[in-house]
Amino acid sequence: MYRFNPLDAGDPAAMSYMARSGVMRGAAMRRFDEYFRCYPLVMAPGAERPELNYGSKIFLPPSALQKISQLHVQWPLMMELVNGEKERQTHAGVLEFVAEEGRAYIPQWMMQTLQLDVGDMIQIKSTSLELAKMVKLQPQSTNFLDISDPKAVLEKAFRNFATLTKGDVFNFEYNDEVYEVAVLEVKPETDKMGVCMIETDVSVEFAPPVGYVEPQKGSGTSTPRSTKGGLPAGGLMHPQGTMAQSINYDSIAPNSTTAATGARAASSHFISEGHKLNAKKGAKAPTPKPSTPVAGTSSNVVPVPPRRTNGPMPLRLPPNKLFFGYEVKPVKTDADKEAEKENAMRPHFAGQGQTLRGAVKRKGEAEDKGKAPEKKPSEGRRLDGRKS
Repeated sequence: MYRFNPLDAGDPAAMSYMARSGVMRGAAMRRFDEYFRCYPLVMAPGAERPELNYGSKIFLPPSALQKISQLHVQWPLMMELVNGEKERQTHAGVLEFVAEEGRAYIPQWMMQTLQLDVGDMIQIKSTSLELAKMVKLQPQSTNFLDISDPKAVLEKAFRNFATLTKGDVFNFEYNDEVYEVAVLEVKPETDKMGVCMIETDVSVEFAPPVGYVEPQKGSGTSTPRSTKGGLPAGGLMHPQGTMAQSINYDSIAPNSTTAATGARAASSHFISEGHKLNAKKGAKAPTPKPSTPVAGTSSNVVPVPPRRTNGPMPLRLPPNKLFFGYEVKPVKTDADKEAEKENAMRPHFAGQGQTLRGAVKRKGEAEDKGKAPEKKPSEGRRLDGRKS
């Protein structure tokens, strides 16, 4: 039968009671502090879980859990990883206590941040971190700009992260591609330079990716002031006058002469000269082109560029201006509809017909020629010469 002893140092409940009641005030609070040989998470025992390599959680042996349970530590459990030889440090959370004794399995990017090789000694200490309020990140490649929704992608990636430390260069996987991101700044700022990413609202800021070059800015106006070969498409803009004058609406209206001419030219696809297959005698046949190049002549014929003036010309407006001056077509009234019906009922082909071979036939001649001469029946003759 279990009996609670408030002075039992081996009972975690008793240690928590003594910390709350002030029995241990004045005495140094003990913390977890051990050395392990570090290995990447891909070498951890059990089934392969490559997604754990894109996070900030580690594996420790079961003996570490036993020691931590005897100490007064803050939960969720945070660990400080220190490489004393290189004077590098970072922070991580603990995912499972399933590692072999004397070993610790950490993500590969964390080993690179701490400049550790496989099997090197690492110091792991328990610590406490403030909840993150803001982190500033810098992608290490311009490929990060190809992500359409980086906010949603990072929200999913941060589910595997328990901590972030200033100076870390972590990575995550998205669409079968691994992206590396550096941590430039964290808030709140502390001496530990780390923050907790569990159950907190984080504001994320981005610095330009490494190797990114900003595009050069233009002259500041979208309409050219001068062009070669006359007026630009859409006409020149004038600072004074009405909107229709400033944009030269007459030249870009759908029913304007320029736009109609361009539309007819673009729609005329059969404008070349035709040739008959069975030409008449005496007709001039086209001169056949030689299949082999002739000296003194060039076979490189410069193609005629197609015209691209179909439809109305582009509407160019100055900045911060709108235009509502398109042509207004009134609604047809009942009188207009009745007039259209009368025009539709009128005969359209009431004129006199014309022939291609001869002159116009007169009315009298047509009647005379229309009547065929009557033939008289021929009288028969007898062989004996008598009249019948």
